Parts: sequence; structure tokens; C-alpha cells
Amino acid sequence: MTDLNHFVPRHPSAVCVDSDGCAMDTMNIKHFRCFGPCMITEWGLEEWREELLDRWNVINLFSATRGINRFKGLAKELAEIDRTYKPIEGIEKLREWADEAPELSNDALAAYCEAEEATGRKCPEILKKALNWSREVNAAIRRLPEEEIHDFPGVREALAMAHEASDVAVVSSANRDAVLAEWTRFELLPHVDLVCAQDTGSKAYCVKQLRQKGYARDRLLLCGDAPGDLQAAISGDSLFYPILVGKEAESWEEFRREALLRFYAGTFDGAYQEELIRRFKENLQS
Repeated sequence: MTDLNHFVPRHPSAVCVDSDGCAMDTMNIKHFRCFGPCMITEWGLEEWREELLDRWNVINLFSATRGINRFKGLAKELAEIDRTYKPIEGIEKLREWADEAPELSNDALAAYCEAEEATGRKCPEILKKALNWSREVNAAIRRLPEEEIHDFPGVREALAMAHEASDVAVVSSANRDAVLAEWTRFELLPHVDLVCAQDTGSKAYCVKQLRQKGYARDRLLLCGDAPGDLQAAISGDSLFYPILVGKEAESWEEFRREALLRFYAGTFDGAYQEELIRRFKENLQS
């Protein structure tokens, strides 16, 4: 499978699909068992474990910040903890890095710390802890039982239908190896032409690059489950189809029954697009 730079469209239209929480039923289990618990352990927050895990899940799963980058989500909750529960040393430095870094990934954070040390400055301890936390999260995700990871009902059928007349791309901020392993396991990759993961760039970047391949705005559709996906579609000048949290199977059924047909007929944009976005935002109100 080729990379984004060398990808050549086969069709005049393309359907892009996010992975975690959109095609794959992985968001909840990863946050419930990996992201939040690893934060509790790394910062010694066991005293407030239950309430802090609940808040982590609201921030990352069940509100308008669903799908926020892991480091931004971490900075957000640690800032709240610093104000309410216990002092978090260096919180402003973490927030600054999360707000200003051009890339938010383990490799980028490791490179930043190495660069600081190379110039004789000490990398802030909170950044080292954030990197260790993120690596522990990845290790915990790898330990999740395979039988508890699933694709959402209807995804395979939807991809197969879309692939008949469109190019299909995965556009995900998740780790590439994890995406490839999960999509291979559930036999989804035969319906995919391109995989854009964390190492490719942001979702907005990927959508913009695909637009430059020659797809018209109304011939490029991004399917996603989080506000960041909607923003990526807007930034990349594409259409957006939401997979609603808690209603994923119904969303994929509507995609096959109505949305894809409208996409090809040229009646997706306008009133239908506006109604989809209204329902999407309403579903994430907290």
C-alpha cells in the first residue's frame, strides 16, 4: 500500500474514515483501562481515582472535547487536578508544549527532551513524566485482550459499498501499527486504498493533501466521531459524515442506506450536511 505522497486517485471521489471510535470500537476500552489508569499511576492520584477517571472519560469521550490529542487531554485534566486536588509541578510547561508543539506524539516529545538536554538545559520533569505515561499507555493498549476489540457493526459493509465507486482512505491519529493490525484482523484493509496514521500528519493535513490530489470538495467525505474530525473536514474543505457516540451501528446503517447515495447524487451538501452536524453536536453536549 502506497503512502500519501505517492498516492494516485483511481476515482473522482474519496471516502475517508477515522479508526478509533469510528470504525473500531476501541475508544472506550482504551480510555477506561489504559489512558486514565496510567495517569493515576504516573502522578500518584489513587486517593481520587474514581472521580478523576470519571472526569478523564468526560473530557476524552463524552463531551465536545472527545478525541482530543492525548497530550492536550492530559494537560487539561492535570491543570484541573492542580487547581482542585493537589499541586502538579510544571503543569504550565506541559500546557505550553501541548499548545505550541508542531507535532504531538511520543517521538516529538522525546526529540524535544533530547534537544533540551543537548543544549545543556534540563528537560522539565513533567514532560519526562508525560512521555513515560504515554509509553505506558501504548504498552497497556498492546496488552488488551484481542477478543475485547471489535469493529462496529456495519463498517465492513459500508467500506465495501464505498469502495465500489470511490477511493477509500483511513485517516487516523492513532499509531500506524495498531491501525494496520486491527484493520487486518477484521478484514477491512481489502476495502482501503490508503492508510494515513499518526506518522503521516494531522487529520486536517491529510484531508488537505487529499484535496490537492484533485478531488472536488463535494467529492471528498470524511467519516468521524469527534469534533476534531469535523474541524479536520472544515479545514481540509471536505464534507463530513458523523458516527454518533452510542449510536455507531445506526450511523453506519444510515451511511449505507442514505448518506453514500446522497454523496454520489450530489445532494449531500446543504440541508442534509447541516442536519448531520446539528445531530452530531447535540449528541456530544455535556
